Parts: sequence; C-alpha cells; structure tokens
Amino acid sequence: MKILLCPLSDGGYLYPAIAAGRELRRRGHDVSVLGRSTAAPVAAGAGLPFAAAEDFGGHRAFSATWWGPTGAAQYRAVVRAARETGADLLVTSVLCNGALLAAEALDIPVAVVGLSVHLWDYRSGGDDEPHLGRTRQSRTHDCLRLHADLREQAGLAGRASRWGDEPLLGDALLLRGDPELEYPGARLPERVHHVGPLSWEPAADPAEVEAIGDHLSRSGKPVVYVHLGRFFEGRSLWPRLNEAFTGGRFQAVVEQGRSTDPRPAPDADILLVRKRWMGPLVDRAGLVLSSGTSAPVLAALLRGRPLALSPNGSEQPLLAGACMRAGVAVHFPNNPSVEASPLLESAWRDDGLRARAHVLGGRLAAMDDAVRAADVVERVAGASAAPPAKASVSSKENHEYAISRPR
Repeated sequence: MKILLCPLSDGGYLYPAIAAGRELRRRGHDVSVLGRSTAAPVAAGAGLPFAAAEDFGGHRAFSATWWGPTGAAQYRAVVRAARETGADLLVTSVLCNGALLAAEALDIPVAVVGLSVHLWDYRSGGDDEPHLGRTRQSRTHDCLRLHADLREQAGLAGRASRWGDEPLLGDALLLRGDPELEYPGARLPERVHHVGPLSWEPAADPAEVEAIGDHLSRSGKPVVYVHLGRFFEGRSLWPRLNEAFTGGRFQAVVEQGRSTDPRPAPDADILLVRKRWMGPLVDRAGLVLSSGTSAPVLAALLRGRPLALSPNGSEQPLLAGACMRAGVAVHFPNNPSVEASPLLESAWRDDGLRARAHVLGGRLAAMDDAVRAADVVERVAGASAAPPAKASVSSKENHEYAISRPR
C-alpha cells in the first residue's frame, strides 16, 4: 500500500504522523511525506521520502498558523502529490480540511492524527462539562462551517460526503491521549480511537545537549522547561515569565519556536532555545510550564513531570482543563495580581501531583502507540477496499476545475 503523510508541518503535528508512518513502513508499506520545504530535514532524519508542498502549489498550506486561509491550496497540493505518488491512503492532521477533501475527491481513505484530547462534540454525554474557553458546540460548528465552505470551493458540494455529518474525523481519528483526559461519562464518536502519544522527534545533537547542560549547571538552580503555544488574541505570558524567573529559586529553559516575540528580561534566569526536539530538556527539568498544547503536555507526562498550565486559545483551555481534572497540572494564571514564584514552588513540591503525572505517563508509554495507530490505518484501508460510489458528472467536472486553477 502506498501511503502519503500530509500533516501540518509544525512539529506537534508532523512528528506524531511520522511515528505512525515509520511503523507502517516497517510493515512493508510505501510511505512518503508531503509538507513545507522546511520539514525536509525532519523527514530525512526519519528515513522517509519527502515532497515539498510548494512544488505542488501548497505555499503556506501546511502551516498551523495559516491552516484556515490556505485550505484550497492544501487541497490542490494533496490531490496533485497523491496522484503523482499513486497514494492509496492519506494520513493527515486535525484541521487539515484540504487533505480531507483531497481524499474524498480521490476516493481514497484518510486517517486523521488528532491531539491528546477530542476537540469536537462527543457522541453522547459531557453535557455538564465546564469550559475554560469556548464550548465544544461552538468549536464544532465553526470547524464544520470552514469544511463546508472549502468543500464548495473544491467543487464537491454536489456530492454526498462519504463521512455523513462527521466529516472532520475522516475514516478514523487517532487521539494521542488517554481516556482519562476525556470528560467523565462522555462517549466518543465511533471513528475515534485512542492510540497513545505517538512520541517521536528528531535526534538531539549530543554537543548541543551538553552545551545547554553546562549553561544550566552554572547557576545550579532547579530547571523549569517552558514551551508556549500561540497567544492568539490573548496577553503575552512573557511579563509573568520574567517575574517568575528573576531573582527566584528557579531557572527556565524556554523553547521560542511558537512563542510570539520572546522578551526575556536582561537579569532573568532564562535560557532561550530553538530546537526541533524537547525530550532531553524535559529530562533535565522537574516541572513543565506550558500554555497547554499537546506536544509539551505529552512530553511532560511521558517523563512523569507535573505541569503548570496557562492556556490561551484553540485547544489549550480544553487540554488544560483535562489535565487539571486528572490531577497532573496546576493552573498558572496570566494575572499579575497572583505571584508567580509561589505557584511554581507549590507545584514543584506537590508529591501527589508528581505521582499522578508518573502514573498517567506510564499508562501512555505502555500503549504501544505506533502499533495501535498502524493497526487502525490498515483496518481503514481494508474497509475501503470496495469500489466507491461514482460521483455525479457535474461534481467531477467542478473538482477538475478546482484543482486546475492557477497556483
């Protein structure tokens, strides 16, 4: 089977897809990657063939920052790349409407690699779930609207969707978390599967790890690893970071890859880094401070590290709420009236918090994640082996027009 991985090219989306892709390649499948040209070294390090989306008209189409406006370009790029590679199946990310519609247009199955929690409406239950941010219903409605708008642009509106009223799940949605992170009593849609964290990242350069370790050893202060997601329309967390790590007991290693406009104070105990990997840095830390995106949360839990979470937008409030409900995280409010240092001190010394993170992380590590994911992908391929229903002539004509538009 020929499989095209076409996730978003940001590490938090690309790396889990690669973890599944490497297992599928081990099983004898022909696996390749489509993504932004900047992701080529990552794919090469994973031993997977790579195609640059820009060569197929996909400029910015695989960036998490541009996931909405570039849906049409993503659709065209995936269709063209899938045809060129003869793909029998796609593996993509949540929010990749273009890839979902490409699979529909090509009549091939698609597996969607999700986050560590389910973003949209439950099949049932969860009606009394509290929300730190927007509701599931609001998020589901907006995502379905964007999908429908793009479906019309792609010339597919005249044909019934193969996924009925749940098109965002593809043929299977692979969640990377643990059932404990879902709201108690809620039931997931049938096509949603918990597979585990799908943990993979590029190998760290030992010399870089040693240099960072030498720098941190100079002060001897305990280390907090900080990994921020996008701020969206919220306030920057940098004033709080400067407060927490200036003249206090802790020092911080801050990954600046997704952090908007990093502004460490001159006298703050903060080391800025920009790395494709985080594992060795989380290993060095005793606490992880994050806005609540899946990658740093899972990295912390897999190493038994407790979390301090300061959510902003997107899935961050949802995952932060799930982690606090599971007792593996504390809330780190972006509020200058609440002192930052005592919060970090309390989380650091909370043995119960650390023990629960260790238990949940151990459960995640034992899930045999890549094997589970590959099993689901192969089942999806088997279930889709029957010839699909033919689309109407007008639908086919519209689709051909959509993908032939100028790049």
